[in-house]
Amino acid sequence: MRKLGLIAGGGALPVELAARCEAAGRSFAVMRLKSFADPALARYPGVDVGLGEFGKVFKALKAEGCEVVCFAGNVKRPDFAALMPDARGLKVVPGLIMAARQGDDALLRRVLDEFEKEGFEIEGAHEVVGEMTLPLGRLGRFYPAAEHMADIDKALMVAREIGRLDVGQGAVVCDGLVLAVEAQEGTDAMLRRVADLPQAIRGSAERPRGVLAKAPKPIQETKVDLPTIGVATLHRAARAGLAGVVGEAGRLLVVDREAVIAAADELGLFVLGVDPRGDG
Repeated sequence: MRKLGLIAGGGALPVELAARCEAAGRSFAVMRLKSFADPALARYPGVDVGLGEFGKVFKALKAEGCEVVCFAGNVKRPDFAALMPDARGLKVVPGLIMAARQGDDALLRRVLDEFEKEGFEIEGAHEVVGEMTLPLGRLGRFYPAAEHMADIDKALMVAREIGRLDVGQGAVVCDGLVLAVEAQEGTDAMLRRVADLPQAIRGSAERPRGVLAKAPKPIQETKVDLPTIGVATLHRAARAGLAGVVGEAGRLLVVDREAVIAAADELGLFVLGVDPRGDG
């Protein structure tokens, strides 16, 4: 296996990827994005880099002998005026600013172009080591009841539609009512908003109702930005009174799968993977 350069943003995904590579004996180095990467990644070979330090990261990747790179973790859209790019970054940032005006996906593609120009291949987080995506069917003990199927279909439809518009990747529907859609705030913040809604229109611990659906944007580069769920997602879904989580099989990353299954079983939530070619 070729040596991997892990471009690490925030959250648990980069940490799991590093641990999986280590366990599998795959050589890798971590480019830890300042102010984003988890401190746990400091124990691995690599460097700390700032957004805009393209020259530094390219030099470090080549010095480590990395041939492929994987982008993983959360990174907020930068304030371009506050960036401190290096010499190479000064050449790249104007193009990033222009791409950002067309949306997040155009910005990501522009970043990927720079890495590919340097001779690096891009590897998706789901391709690094082993299977990390949601399988077809249920994950865990619980399966949606008949009363949940309409909400599943509508939540997926809404998630896909806002993805088509380059708005976000997730939606929450309860009893046919759209309670929330995900935008720049992310899934966790969206679920906190749902938890603050009146219980008359959402579920509760005693009577879970409603569904969180996540789907990739049709125009997005899935090697970089597949939607993701983890244990925290399930706990926030439960606090919001939801009955379950649904996503497209093979197109939703599951961080720490065994822990997710255990949490779903403990919380009584269903986690369901549907055929991405179908309607639900």
